[in-house]
Amino acid sequence: MAAPASSGSSNKLTLWILVALVLGAIAGYAIHRSVADPAPWVANLGLVTTLFLRLIKMIIAPLVFATLTVGIAKMGDMAVVGRLGLKAMLWFIGASLMSLSLGLVLVNLFQPGIGLDLPLPDVNASSGIAASSMSLADFITHLIPMSIADGMARNEILQIVVFSIFFGIGCAGVGDKAKVLVDALEGLSYVMLKVTMLVMWFAPFAVFAAVAAAIAKSGPGIFETYAFFMGEFYLGILILWLLLFTAAFAVLGRRAGALFQAVREPTLLAFSTASSEAAYPKTLAQLEKFGCSNRVASFVLPLGYSFNLDGSMMYCTFAVMFIAQAYGIELGAAQQVTMLLILMVTSKGMAGVPRASLVVIAATLSQFNIPEAGLLLLLGIDHFLDMARSATNVIGNSVATAVVSKWEGQLRSEAEVAEELANATKAELPHHPM
Repeated sequence: MAAPASSGSSNKLTLWILVALVLGAIAGYAIHRSVADPAPWVANLGLVTTLFLRLIKMIIAPLVFATLTVGIAKMGDMAVVGRLGLKAMLWFIGASLMSLSLGLVLVNLFQPGIGLDLPLPDVNASSGIAASSMSLADFITHLIPMSIADGMARNEILQIVVFSIFFGIGCAGVGDKAKVLVDALEGLSYVMLKVTMLVMWFAPFAVFAAVAAAIAKSGPGIFETYAFFMGEFYLGILILWLLLFTAAFAVLGRRAGALFQAVREPTLLAFSTASSEAAYPKTLAQLEKFGCSNRVASFVLPLGYSFNLDGSMMYCTFAVMFIAQAYGIELGAAQQVTMLLILMVTSKGMAGVPRASLVVIAATLSQFNIPEAGLLLLLGIDHFLDMARSATNVIGNSVATAVVSKWEGQLRSEAEVAEELANATKAELPHHPM
């Protein structure tokens, strides 16, 4: 794969993103205080974020297709693909249950909705978010694209993954006859990673615009109004990070710390833009830089974006119970376990749906006769909650990729990684004739 960006440029980009985050908060506050109608400002700032996210989305389909196809084609053995997929799914299921259970335990412990003194919406009001529940039949049908062109056009990661798996197995099956095609796709992956590095330099502008727009619209008071709920949710996110780090340490040992350091930039980007999708290309590059096999990373990471959204899943149980508590609706232990299992299924394959967590929550509320309009309580702060969810999704999928790489014996040692970095640095140095 393409050589990763040097650590110097990576650190510079991280610094610029942090600066943009702070400046965006200041600018948003200034607009909120000084402008009578901030709507035009919010719309214009939103355009900058939208443009950046569109730049990222134009990369994802060809990058996932190229890297995953090449990885599977080079494995050459159907048994290896099956074993890799089984290990990944076992980890995803375990991480999903842990995330959903943690959200359920914490919301019952903190009870943020009990005694809520905010005015509740009318039970007949609508949140404006259409509830969408995916049945087993719908989910299975959704797996298979009617056309790969359609799946790529809509950035349906799960459909692209399914097609890429079949395409990669097909390439492996015909052997040398597909060598030219596989080499071309590998070249495409190099190009797309280079394009990613170019696009990433627009990230600070998008971060500034996203944060400024959110605060200009809602004002800093939004933090005061929902301080306890947000504080408790962010505490839950930190606990989930600790659990993920513990799980990574159990498998990777002391390299778990290096993994978290390696993905700090894509995590920060996901947090700042409230989009884990925006961080996908950079996450893939950083995981390979950490030492994960390209074959494993290009298989597990896109799969995780549909099956392993740890932050989003924890939020689903937390939010449903919060709304129930706010309305004074009590759910028994059996109902809560049922809700957890429902969310375990309905949360899969929703990665490509805008505001996917809210859509899943809306569907779950209706199944337990909780007023769907309760989502209005969360809409004002959803962007700031989504920041934490998105960052956690990146962390969770990074851990999953590193762990599966380790299990497969495809994780390069620190010495090998250091040697590769030294060789890449030498290659970047200018050569002067004597």
